[in-house]
Amino acid sequence: MKPETRNRLIALGAILVAGSALAWIAFGNIGENLVYYWKPSEMVAQGQKAYGATVRLGGVVVPGSVLFNTEHTALTFQVADSHKGDAVKVTVKSEQTPPQMFREGIGVVVEGAFSADQVFRTNRLMVNHSNEYRAPTDGGMPDEAWKNSLTKAE
Repeated sequence: MKPETRNRLIALGAILVAGSALAWIAFGNIGENLVYYWKPSEMVAQGQKAYGATVRLGGVVVPGSVLFNTEHTALTFQVADSHKGDAVKVTVKSEQTPPQMFREGIGVVVEGAFSADQVFRTNRLMVNHSNEYRAPTDGGMPDEAWKNSLTKAE
């Protein structure tokens, strides 16, 4: 066998091995690593397909729905699609301390699983917030700037 032919075969073999390894990494078990992002109405519409799957649920914390037990670090609240009082609300339970910015009426993304008892159990709670900074006016208090930013965001 000529050295040129042998070198071409070695190069072809190396390319096939590298391509196979890349394909295995890219496509192997990709279904197990997918995390869907749904709004509450989309998740409820999925019915039994939504049960047990790891999902990111995004929406707004329903005012008046937050219950936090500091003794057991148990947090329960409801999430709706938007501020408009949507009919579809999903109850979320978490056993972690919420982020400092967590409050009613703010956007959240929770990652976890929806169960047949219509409760979304989360192991990850993230707060959506705007990237706008509003400094308090001269003589104003920081709480006033925060309240003003909430009314402008809605």
